Amino acid sequence: MHERQITELWQQLNQAGTVLTTEDNEPVTIIYPGRVNPNRGADFCDAVIATSSGVVKGDIEVHVNSADWRAHGHHHNPDYDRVVLHVVWQHTAVTGTWGISIRHIPTVALDKCFPKLSPQYPRDSLEHTRHTCPMMCVNGDVSSGNIVHILDSAGDERFAFKCQQFHHGMIPGEASQCLYQGLMAALGYSQNQLPFAELARRLPLPVLESAPRGLPDAEYLIRQQSLLLGTAGLLPSQRRVKLPDAETGSDYIDKIEKQWAASHPASTLPPIVWDLFRVRPGNFPVRRLLAMSHLLLRYRVAGLVTGIAQLINGAPPQEGYHTLATGLTVIATGYWSRHLDFGMSSRQASTSLLGTSRAADMVVNVLLPFTFAWGQLNADMALAEKCRTLYRQHPRLTANSIEKHMMGQLRLNKRVVNSARRQQGLLHIYKTLCTQGKCGACRLATLKPA
Repeated sequence: MHERQITELWQQLNQAGTVLTTEDNEPVTIIYPGRVNPNRGADFCDAVIATSSGVVKGDIEVHVNSADWRAHGHHHNPDYDRVVLHVVWQHTAVTGTWGISIRHIPTVALDKCFPKLSPQYPRDSLEHTRHTCPMMCVNGDVSSGNIVHILDSAGDERFAFKCQQFHHGMIPGEASQCLYQGLMAALGYSQNQLPFAELARRLPLPVLESAPRGLPDAEYLIRQQSLLLGTAGLLPSQRRVKLPDAETGSDYIDKIEKQWAASHPASTLPPIVWDLFRVRPGNFPVRRLLAMSHLLLRYRVAGLVTGIAQLINGAPPQEGYHTLATGLTVIATGYWSRHLDFGMSSRQASTSLLGTSRAADMVVNVLLPFTFAWGQLNADMALAEKCRTLYRQHPRLTANSIEKHMMGQLRLNKRVVNSARRQQGLLHIYKTLCTQGKCGACRLATLKPA
């Protein structure tokens, strides 16, 4: 028996809605088995289980033997602190499963729950279970017209939720800070949203915008980059990056280090908070912060909020998404066209600090909902309505891991999920229903075959 087989066994069992029993003889009902975790930590994330203590949400870790939990060092690894169930083939540990916070984690041994299963061919052994137990998710015979109506509606609900979040976050007179925080969080992807949000808190927009009016653009960029990277703890001197001999004494690096040293820096984020696990070099936090410095320069005269509102107002009725993405795209120049990070040269020219794909994500998740909320607050209903229209017209974004999981779970394809609105609908269903154990409340579960 290999761990991969246990993983497949877990997915099949819980699609069938099987009730399991833990090593402590407690029943566990799997409401939602979770999705494969693409990041550091447990095998499955966002699972929902029902125990005698109530509904519990968290991660699922899978092993062949329960002793592997300690053997792999999970008992003192904070990446596994969200685990709520340990699923194994055999219980071999002398003691139970314990987390880093001395928290007991229930263990389910599948060889005891299903003694007749073949350890060599679990898939064949479960064939009868898969086809006789009900599925809560949509099947392939359902009319696509019914599905798209539900996805569009869910997509509108997610847009309204984001608009409401920005509305509540707009302190009077500080709308620019609210937009800046939204952009910074979006630059961080899922792994680094919290560090970017903390950076935006420690280095608020008014500090960045306090640059002298007559400062030349080149010096303005150096100032902003030194503040962003320095406060983040990502300058070469802070990370003790050993630069190649050819870069030692680089004019650009010297300028940015000297600017930071002269800026009377505030407290900095320790570098350890930045998660680089499975982050492509082109998406490193350093490059995203450099992109923010260029956006601050681009909207320096009008200001961030006014500049974005003008961008949206000027977007053509059809294919306006091109205009909006261009308004956020940042092309790399100089040192950064040849480097992915300080001291990390690139064999190929690195063309962008913020590409069109990520820019489009930020348009849908930040620019349009923020500006809709801002337009409503300022009684500019034409601007708000244009934001809604541009949102509904926006084409598909690059699929993320949650969307891929949901499309597989619901047996959908790109012909059905063919817009950003429907992608957002999938995310809304996942976050508000699947991961909350509310399968029974999902409208997709009530659809009838065509």
